Amino acid sequence: MAMAREGEILAILVLFPMLLLLHSKTTQADTFIVGDDLGWTANASVGTWPQGKTFFTSDILVFNYDYQLYNVVMTDQVGYNSCTITTNSQVFESGHDRIHLVFGENYFMTGNPKDCQLGMKMAVTAEN
Repeated sequence: MAMAREGEILAILVLFPMLLLLHSKTTQADTFIVGDDLGWTANASVGTWPQGKTFFTSDILVFNYDYQLYNVVMTDQVGYNSCTITTNSQVFESGHDRIHLVFGENYFMTGNPKDCQLGMKMAVTAEN
């Protein structure tokens, strides 16, 4: 009788973690090209680009742009709202930047205040 009970416990200990793995989302990050074919430009309506998309922590946003005209600033909500580079901001200037999303709100803008005020900025919410 004790052997049968030990077998049941062992089966539960083995099967339960396997079921959790099957039920959970895969940990592979998705990659999104910001602005699709237009890229990160003033003409791409990047502010509305995230609408209808679901993002998760560690997903990657790829920013393609002409580095002589634009850059990407990962900022906080204060910088995003005011189109200013704050001390918490990180500036990217390669023309092909790959940025991993963190949980919660992620704010991006161009470093050019005029273009930012005209809408070259976006907020992306990443879920766990």
